Amino acid sequence: MSTEPPFQLISYIAPGAPATRRPATGVEPFLRPEIGFTPNWYRESLGIDFGERWHRDADYRRGAIETMRRELDRRFPGLNIGSGMPGDTLTGTHGACLVAAMFGLPVIYAPDQWPTCAGPYLDDHAVDRIEPIDPNTNPFFQRLLEQVDAIAARDGGVNGYINWQGVLNNAHRLRGEALFLDLMTHPERCARLFGVVCDTMISAARLLHSRQRKSGMDIRFATVSNCLVNLISPEQYREHLLPLDCRIAESFACIGIHNCAWCADPYLRAYAEIPRVAYIDMGIHSDLARARDLFPHARRALMYTPTDLTSKSMKQIRADLDRIAAEYGPCDLVAADIEAGTADNRVNALFDYCAKVK
Repeated sequence: MSTEPPFQLISYIAPGAPATRRPATGVEPFLRPEIGFTPNWYRESLGIDFGERWHRDADYRRGAIETMRRELDRRFPGLNIGSGMPGDTLTGTHGACLVAAMFGLPVIYAPDQWPTCAGPYLDDHAVDRIEPIDPNTNPFFQRLLEQVDAIAARDGGVNGYINWQGVLNNAHRLRGEALFLDLMTHPERCARLFGVVCDTMISAARLLHSRQRKSGMDIRFATVSNCLVNLISPEQYREHLLPLDCRIAESFACIGIHNCAWCADPYLRAYAEIPRVAYIDMGIHSDLARARDLFPHARRALMYTPTDLTSKSMKQIRADLDRIAAEYGPCDLVAADIEAGTADNRVNALFDYCAKVK
């Protein structure tokens, strides 16, 4: 990926993995669908176990991914769902919990879900004394690097991406709901926690990227997931988190910003101050035309919810796609977290109509 503008990132959903981003090719369709299914979708279809072994054993994960890709090709022939990164055996490892696990939070694995963390949350004393994690000595991260080395030894290149989440998401995993009270009563405590999380994310990503670079996989971008940003005010984001998202952006060649399917309007002006934004996504209730004006050079993406995909009529879905294309395109249409029981013809119809939209 070039380190000089123009550059863009696109949405990327590997089989069995939560959504992340990857470099654009420059020849993406005007309205590009990116489709992803929950682990339970694969569990019910194929019986795959997404428990701890899936995340700890690269060989086991590789076999499961090959099985999932065959199923996707069988059910959706010609659509290339989940095949955007051949040879990718890294994406999805530990779900969205890697940074929290580096700080010592136990990871809960399940046969039909992505990993989660559920405390115990850091108390006041622990947060006030927290320090950045050194990935060179952190046992959890070193076990991940052992997988990277094993993949390199077998495959040569280590393709794929870790989901680093974002500063707010990771801080919430560590502190729990008390984080939002801290923002009002002890902002200096939040500042410490946010800064430590940010430093840890940057140092760990750089170390992983350097290890992948030795295998021929040159990654120079960062992505952040601001899934919880709608739980804080735009003023709180600007004061506490915008400087850290800027620091992450400045530490890499470019940055992708994920917002889930929320309305991003209150935060768009602040996001526009982040340097080298190469990707941004948001929900359909956002001011899409304004977002296009603010981010004319980034690849934009619309997070289309699985509920909309299953509950709306095709006429309503086509109307949504027409609006998205007119106000926001060119862009990705991300239909992630599709659950078991969703009719395959819904996915096929979505692809068919996206191909017609200009």
